[in-house]
Amino acid sequence: MIGYYWSVYKIFWYFYAMFCTLLYYNYLGMLLVAMTPSFPVASILSSAFYTIFNLFAGFLIPQPQVPKWWLWLFYLTPTSWSITGMLTSQYGDIHRDILVFGETKTVATFLKDYFGFHHDRLAVVAVILIAFPLAFAFLFTYCIQRLNFQRR
Repeated sequence: MIGYYWSVYKIFWYFYAMFCTLLYYNYLGMLLVAMTPSFPVASILSSAFYTIFNLFAGFLIPQPQVPKWWLWLFYLTPTSWSITGMLTSQYGDIHRDILVFGETKTVATFLKDYFGFHHDRLAVVAVILIAFPLAFAFLFTYCIQRLNFQRR
């Protein structure tokens, strides 16, 4: 419905980005439960994390418009990498002209100018997308072993 192109390359990227996104959300929830003494505290922390993830993901405020002193948080937010991977892999190599904000640009140029998504950085996005679930899973494993809130 949103105009994805039918190619093996783009379908692989879609499933890869979605798989990594679901993994890091799942492992983040497990990590927060392992780090906190009770489920309500983990629920409060998760709502704070999800708010930050949505605010700095890049669809409310695109990366070129994020203030420079908050740019580090854009790069630390996993959802920004998911959106970068999804949009760049699906539309970053399309050079058809579109009319945007009264100008005629190609789709790839619009993604580069407005969102800051570069198609040549897709390999970096792939590595970072798998790094977040691995980091959250490692931290969960460490916290579940070392933190014990049931001491007598």
